[in-house]
Amino acid sequence: MSRITKIFAGLVLALVTFFIMGAAYFLLFFDANDFRDEIASAVSEKTGRELLIEGDVSLAIFPWFAIEVGPTTLGNAPGFGDEPFARFDRAKLSIRLLPMLLRQEIAIDTAELEALTLNLGVDARGRNNWDDLLADKDPDKAETQDESAAAIEISGVNVIDTTITYSDKQSGETYSLRQMTMQLGRLSDEGQPVPARGSFLFDMQPDAISGNIELDTVMSFDLDEGLVLLDGLKIDGVIEGIATSPTRLEFETPGIEVRTKEEMATVQPLEVRILGIDIKADLEPFSYAGSVLPKGKVQIDAFSPRSLMTLLDVKAPETADPGALSRVIIDANATVTTKAIQLSNLTVKLDDTTLTGSLSAPRSRSGNFAFNLDADRIDLARYMEPLEAAAEGNAGETVPVEIPADLIRAINARGDLRIKTASLGEMIFNNVVLGLNAANGRLRLNPLSANLFGGSYSGDVRIDASGATPVLAVNENVQDVRLADLAQAMFKKKNITGTISGGFNLTGRGNDMGAVQKSLAGNMSFTLSDGAYEGTDIWYELRRARALLKGGAAPKPTLPARTAFSSVSATGVVTDGVMRNDDLVAELPFMRLSGSGNVDLAAGSVNYSLIARVLERPDALENISEEELDDFTEAVIPMKITGPLSSPSVKPDIEKLLKKQVEKEIKDRLLDRLLGGDKAKTPPAEGEQPPVEGEPEAVPEEESVEDQLKDKLKDLFKK
Repeated sequence: MSRITKIFAGLVLALVTFFIMGAAYFLLFFDANDFRDEIASAVSEKTGRELLIEGDVSLAIFPWFAIEVGPTTLGNAPGFGDEPFARFDRAKLSIRLLPMLLRQEIAIDTAELEALTLNLGVDARGRNNWDDLLADKDPDKAETQDESAAAIEISGVNVIDTTITYSDKQSGETYSLRQMTMQLGRLSDEGQPVPARGSFLFDMQPDAISGNIELDTVMSFDLDEGLVLLDGLKIDGVIEGIATSPTRLEFETPGIEVRTKEEMATVQPLEVRILGIDIKADLEPFSYAGSVLPKGKVQIDAFSPRSLMTLLDVKAPETADPGALSRVIIDANATVTTKAIQLSNLTVKLDDTTLTGSLSAPRSRSGNFAFNLDADRIDLARYMEPLEAAAEGNAGETVPVEIPADLIRAINARGDLRIKTASLGEMIFNNVVLGLNAANGRLRLNPLSANLFGGSYSGDVRIDASGATPVLAVNENVQDVRLADLAQAMFKKKNITGTISGGFNLTGRGNDMGAVQKSLAGNMSFTLSDGAYEGTDIWYELRRARALLKGGAAPKPTLPARTAFSSVSATGVVTDGVMRNDDLVAELPFMRLSGSGNVDLAAGSVNYSLIARVLERPDALENISEEELDDFTEAVIPMKITGPLSSPSVKPDIEKLLKKQVEKEIKDRLLDRLLGGDKAKTPPAEGEQPPVEGEPEAVPEEESVEDQLKDKLKDLFKK
């Protein structure tokens, strides 16, 4: 070994010995805890917040310069209460010493942070409690880039058992992450991607949604630009509070960009699967400075509402068509506000119906739904209760439709729906307009209108379910509706033609429609115009009744049997579900019917007593004798309308006709006797000359026929 080499080796050995002795002295006589107060003062001076280091501060020198700090608390911003802004149980940071001394490279071992609690808040005025930590205290100071700054490399970051809470007093929302664990891979100032994995529990209020989440992504940082990138973010977890049982959540997006200086986030097209529903969203960049209020385009792939109801533990309704409520597709522009989730440019495909328009759903239980929708067509019969389910026992009676009081009490909604074509069996409604206003247990359908069988319908329907027993009030009108189509649709009969106009204003109460019908009260009116009642020929029924009374042969009927009318009108008062009508008038080509009766709305039956007056020698009557015509034109004929409302019987009242005939015969005989029909057979009184044969009996000038009738009645009753 040369002398120079020996000298160099000696110097190195001396330096190493000196460094070891210095490090030993530092470790033996230097206590970092002595500087806790100075550190707290420096933090207070810089941030204005109190720093309290409760645990020990330990240092290590070689080969790592390491610092480890025990329980530490950082105070909150002024106005945010006594709760600390941040607290942790343990933090550790280690820097490799020789690379830092020899090459100005900062090589940091895996940084560790344990049991961090971070409380983020926004007060009622919109101020947050972290801006003061990020603000530059000297904004006039120009930003410069230190070209000689040392390169930084961090082997990794482990965050264990972290809790982060975000509370917004403006919106009333609170979000929290608990038991959060994160592992980050190698970080460097070269901006290389960093693998990241983590898991946490979360809770959202007031929505009462919680769950546990696992995530996997690759992170990139640009600290100078304040940029954080998440590539290939995948989230998988279980959510509670959406359904009655926990449900799976899957979330995936190619990337998220976060700009910390602007507090803005940009999310690439994302896909979410929850409750068996696939959701795709393309969101606009949004701010996370306050409440997170994103907006963008949302697409929901086809899903089954019935399956969704099962997951939500809601009993799916039985429908006449088992395939109803089996497929829904949604496409809309979505905007989240502090009060609602708004869907515009909305397209909803429900089974065979397409709806377009807008919809707003509240974010709180006290909020209200709002909608403005147009639909192309809907078959309401598909969604009605099955016919077999409506049968009760073996009696074949239908079960009264219940008033959905609980549903009405829960609804808080307002909006308008327009339907181009709606069908209910053979009832076809066109250009339907329906306005809904429901709140506080009261529901109103108004405006309510549609085109129906060549005419029009309008209505105002109200249901008050705020009390113990629901109250139903309806004010409905029809104008110029074709009777043939209406009778076929409602009663499956083609027994009447013409048009109907009329209305009713009724109120009833009960828990089902049967009870409501029996309690109905109000008024009704209708007019039938220019039609015919098929299956009944009133003229034939009158002639047949006359033949029966007189003992003659019945006339031959004219087929098909029908009775034409120019108008039929009636008004009535409804009490306890029965309409009483005293002014029914029917104008027929050959007679006029008038009378009174009632209609039992609950039972669907009619009972009328009418009188018919045949017009004098009507042109419409043919093949009739003068005697027959005289009998009808001179008489007032009693008639009856009885039976089911769908197909009533219209016939002469034979009982009254017989009674009238007997009364007439008795009257004729009595008058004949009283007026002297048998007087010729009675011997003249003494001194009285019998009348000359063929000459009328002399009547005293002072005594009229009426006076004679009275006298004869007196004599008759004396006998």
